[in-house]
Amino acid sequence: MLDSIVSSAQLFLGRQPILDRNQELVAYELLFRSGTHNAAVITDGDGASATATVIVNAFTELSVGDALGSCLGFINVDEEFLFSDLLELLPMQSVVLEILETVPATEAVVQRCRELKEKGFTLALDDVIQVSPEYKELLDLAEIIKVDLPPLSREDLIKLAEKLKPLNKKLLAEKVDSREQMELCMSLGFELFQGYYFAKPTIIAGKKLNHSQMALMRLMNLIHSDADTVELETAFKPEPDLTVNLLRMTNSVGCGCTVRIASLRHAITILGRRQLQRWLQLLLFASKNQSGTTSPLLHLAATRGRLMELLAATLRRNDTNFADGAFMVGIMSLMPALMGLPIAEIIAPLGITSEVHDALCEGSGPLGNLLAVVATTEYGTPADISNAMANCPGLDNETLNRCLTQALTWASNINREADN
Repeated sequence: MLDSIVSSAQLFLGRQPILDRNQELVAYELLFRSGTHNAAVITDGDGASATATVIVNAFTELSVGDALGSCLGFINVDEEFLFSDLLELLPMQSVVLEILETVPATEAVVQRCRELKEKGFTLALDDVIQVSPEYKELLDLAEIIKVDLPPLSREDLIKLAEKLKPLNKKLLAEKVDSREQMELCMSLGFELFQGYYFAKPTIIAGKKLNHSQMALMRLMNLIHSDADTVELETAFKPEPDLTVNLLRMTNSVGCGCTVRIASLRHAITILGRRQLQRWLQLLLFASKNQSGTTSPLLHLAATRGRLMELLAATLRRNDTNFADGAFMVGIMSLMPALMGLPIAEIIAPLGITSEVHDALCEGSGPLGNLLAVVATTEYGTPADISNAMANCPGLDNETLNRCLTQALTWASNINREADN
């Protein structure tokens, strides 16, 4: 029997991005797991109570609510958790209660959902594949309906969308894994999307980082490689927009500089390597794709980079080179999906270090092991997370969860800065 009090150290925290029609990140489905079980399926003994405690602890001890920023957090709710008093301790403005398909539409369940909605919670129904009469009241109460795509044929999906449309609910397409599915769902009026599609090269075939984005990557690598100021200056010169922005930023009052900057070399020296690196990270994160919106894949890559940097700094204190290399691995690990090119081809002109190369191309070495851990927080199982952490001595659940929350907070703050 599970103990009714579960600490954050026993918590596996994962997240899956949810995008809107503009392919901008608007929410995460937060995956809370206790031990080797998914929170959604613990039903023995005090399991549901323990899982509820874990989730509430995550929002208090780990400040997950703050880490979400303007994004919502979708949380799976089974029947036992639905009736738990702990549920009402969650920040209603930050979460969406995702009622699982295993929850029966009993009178008591409907009444409980009505109470939660009256208190201000947003409700979603999970894995909807048909409109059943017994679920009519729950459908009326829910603001978001998650449609599970794999069991549905194209014809079934079209028919289901036609039945759901008159309800005037937000439709979320779940487990989208191809461009064709995405486009079909958009044509049917779906507003939200979740799945692997954005991480597959086929969805963005033909898209490549623009010239400025490649320049940012090249400059970041030069800093990581401890290139001299002359090399940095040379790399900036073909990028007039970056040069002007650098000079403006260095001359701004916010940088605390009392001497006017007139040259690139002077600006680089005054700003300092660390600040310059952070500025480039911000610019890359804020880069717009061809539709004029921030790429959700770059958002995820930036979060990966920051998470790896935090973990590296924890594992090897005072080793800034290791932490900087970890950031590079994290942020570049999703570039094959973004560019539709093999990673070896992408990094060939960048002259990266052997440690970063081996981590990206072979998944080997300390940085490769760290990347495996970070990847499992997105779509892995609890067993996957445990197995990956076994290759990173000194890393435990509590550290991983704390760093993940900090990385999400950082990405949220950067996103706000980029929008200003």
